[in-house]
Amino acid sequence: MALTPDFYGRDDLLAKLDDHPYARLTAGGDDVRGYVLPGALAWTSLGPWGPIAASLGDAAATAALFSRLAADRALTAGTWVHLPRIGRAEAAAALTADAHDDWEYLWTADAPAPHPGEAAVVALDPGEHDAVAAVLDDALPDSTSRPSDPRIRQWHGIREHGRLVAVAGDRSLNGVGFLAGIAVASTAQGRGHGAAITTALTRRLIAEFGVSSLGVMSDNTRALTLYHRLGYTAAIPRTSLRLS
Repeated sequence: MALTPDFYGRDDLLAKLDDHPYARLTAGGDDVRGYVLPGALAWTSLGPWGPIAASLGDAAATAALFSRLAADRALTAGTWVHLPRIGRAEAAAALTADAHDDWEYLWTADAPAPHPGEAAVVALDPGEHDAVAAVLDDALPDSTSRPSDPRIRQWHGIREHGRLVAVAGDRSLNGVGFLAGIAVASTAQGRGHGAAITTALTRRLIAEFGVSSLGVMSDNTRALTLYHRLGYTAAIPRTSLRLS
């Protein structure tokens, strides 16, 4: 028997999850549908850039819930589903996917202390997007946040002797600040540029939204150390699967 939604709408979802920033960020657009099984709560919606399927709860229970939705064709091939951290074997037993990413969703409502390099952070215009791509290709080649990404509100950067050496994208959505594509060119690392650009944008997003968040791959220990130091201590581990 096909699963039917247990509730509809963003407001109902946020009420059930106490206005959690991850739910606020991911549950936007039209037709928000919520599904509940023991230990798991998942939601789908049609966001401005395609379907969204996200969740909170127990990993195994959430995988079972998404498995049922996939069997019901409520989730289609190519859709990314976002679960609590789950192992590859356990995920493969429940869902057929061609990509598996382990990452951390971090957030803070407390602005970090000013950084001496903040003054060097500037907004970048579209004419500089090739330079943004060059920094990403060098330092963060697997980033899904690129200059062509329509989700990015604004790219920011730091120049050194006229050359762009650090970049970060403001991908805020649904009333939640979100940073993406934070990268420092390999020849300019170790000089505080990553801390400067993250601090500057974190402070701006908290001023605008009251919260700033970001995602980082779980094996990027250097970045995790930096973000924790800057106050990103609230966290939930995530696994994202692309259904095939």
